[in-house]
Amino acid sequence: MARNQNILSFNYFRLQKVRRRLKQVNRWQKKMRDCSDTELQQQTKDYQARIQAGESLDDLLPEAFATMREAAYRILGMFAYDEQILGGIVMHQGQVAEMLTGEGKTLTALFPLYLHALSGKGAILVTANEYLAVRDGKEMSPVFRWLGLTTAIGVKEDSKEPDFTAVQKKNIYSADVVYTTYSTLGFDYLIENLASEQEDQYMRPLNFCHHR
Repeated sequence: MARNQNILSFNYFRLQKVRRRLKQVNRWQKKMRDCSDTELQQQTKDYQARIQAGESLDDLLPEAFATMREAAYRILGMFAYDEQILGGIVMHQGQVAEMLTGEGKTLTALFPLYLHALSGKGAILVTANEYLAVRDGKEMSPVFRWLGLTTAIGVKEDSKEPDFTAVQKKNIYSADVVYTTYSTLGFDYLIENLASEQEDQYMRPLNFCHHR
């Protein structure tokens, strides 16, 4: 009984910390709404400069999430609910956020992907199949591009298309945000580590990977 109480207390404490982060994000909402398009787009460069100066992603999270929230609203017509922001915070922390079908997993993923892509080290979203990778990549790429980040889809849209060359793979993994599948990422990582020639290698060190 005591052990269960300890677990409940720990989970409650952890949830309260996440909710405090949500309040911080919400406090930036009006400021981001009042920004012009140019001012909102400029935020990405400002965040990148602050990271270079030593500021942590945790410190940037409230502003960066609020920026993405407003950008997604302007470009995609989607305004993230608090529950989706909570999910993004949890994923940034490396924890599991369970969301049911229809609760907006694709939109939720924008937030940790954007935050981690600001580091310049790349962020990857991994899905179960090619259809989801292509669909999500196409739907979400406009907002990333609008904010000044590059995106790529790491799988073929048509199975009849020829396999990607090493040069094409290198261009894909050089993007700020990559949408791909479990199997593709796993095989690419295996091939990368078995390659005997540098020109056959195309991945950069893995930084942040979100499983959808």
